[in-house]
Amino acid sequence: MHKLGLVAVAALALLSTTAQAKITVVYAGQVITDANKPAQGPSTIVITDDRITSITAGRSAAPADAEIVDLGDKTLLPGLIDLHVHLTGDPGDDYRAAAVDPNEWGVVVGAKNAGLTLRAGFTTVREAGSAQYTAYSLRRGTANGFIEGPRIIAAGPALSIIGGHGDVTGFREDVHAVLDEGYTCTGAIECAEKVRKAARAGADVIKITATGGVLSQQARGLEGHFTSPELQSIADTAHSLGLKVMAHAHGAGGITSSAAAGIDSIEHGTFADDATLRVMKAKGTYLVPTLMAFEGIRERLGKGIYTPTVENKVRMTLGDVGKAVTRAKAMGVPIAFGTDAGVFEHGRNGGEFALLVKYGLTPREALASATTVAAKLLSMENEIGRIAPGLSADMIAVSGDPLKDVTVLEKVDWVMARGRIAE
Repeated sequence: MHKLGLVAVAALALLSTTAQAKITVVYAGQVITDANKPAQGPSTIVITDDRITSITAGRSAAPADAEIVDLGDKTLLPGLIDLHVHLTGDPGDDYRAAAVDPNEWGVVVGAKNAGLTLRAGFTTVREAGSAQYTAYSLRRGTANGFIEGPRIIAAGPALSIIGGHGDVTGFREDVHAVLDEGYTCTGAIECAEKVRKAARAGADVIKITATGGVLSQQARGLEGHFTSPELQSIADTAHSLGLKVMAHAHGAGGITSSAAAGIDSIEHGTFADDATLRVMKAKGTYLVPTLMAFEGIRERLGKGIYTPTVENKVRMTLGDVGKAVTRAKAMGVPIAFGTDAGVFEHGRNGGEFALLVKYGLTPREALASATTVAAKLLSMENEIGRIAPGLSADMIAVSGDPLKDVTVLEKVDWVMARGRIAE
């Protein structure tokens, strides 16, 4: 073909591609592009397909073929990030359901909860433990737009010691053998193997249960489970594969050992003391407090929902909830937003903001914990957590100013995730 003909074909192809791009123009009364910066006044945000294209002051004219979203005087801000959810479960589920319900049921429950979570303003979540493939299926479904829900960073089954929190407990041994997901490990070599197995299965992050937990049927307290060599093996192996590690941990000793080994985030961190937090600070370990989990537990205490084993552990923890947040802020340990949704009803995730403020964060710090700080922990700060050209079009709108009153984040009026408006 003649050179001019080739140029003409290329030009037509480019025009065709441009014509197919979906343009959305959003008008808002106030915009928080970054939790760490002052809010902007009335603005126009242009989205091309799933990317933010531009942010300009005032109300700019929209292209003729653009979809227009006029939010009036509402505040537009980045989509929120919850770093600790369990989409495939609901609060109060009987532990014995594990022996009855197929794993596929978790996908059905998860599809329901993914929609609730998205409409609550959370456009990215970290799924912190599920059956082998349920969270991975949800991750694929929301990415493809088959299921309405947030971007999912999925762990899959948690690594645990045999008989520890995260393992199957509370049944006869022969039942344990049938229900076992195959992610318990003993010794550094076997723990490295299980990290590699999780990576092969599709994990985006490695979840471990570094101490006892409140809601499992193991009755040996809330202190450390893995040995230091095991923790070091888990951290080193995960990092060699480009994966981070999140550690469920309540007791101070287990938290300290996890942080010392290079674990990236401590989930819950209930009994973290000053000595523990100094280690976390030195290692750059994040605290993900999950304060809403304890609200959900408190609401169900004494109602016959939990077994006596669980109720005893609940009473061990409730008096210390939130203290680690106050200490962590004072010592400069980064605090990232996570709720443990599934222990309480999905969709109530925004209640965590007021609890973070109650224990010492400013409203701006609380918002940052669920945007810029959370994005950095995920190593996704160039994709999510801010409203900026080139980033994913993940945005929400609320009535009021969350930099003054975080409770406005408990009722989200409008949500866009990856350029798609939630219904």
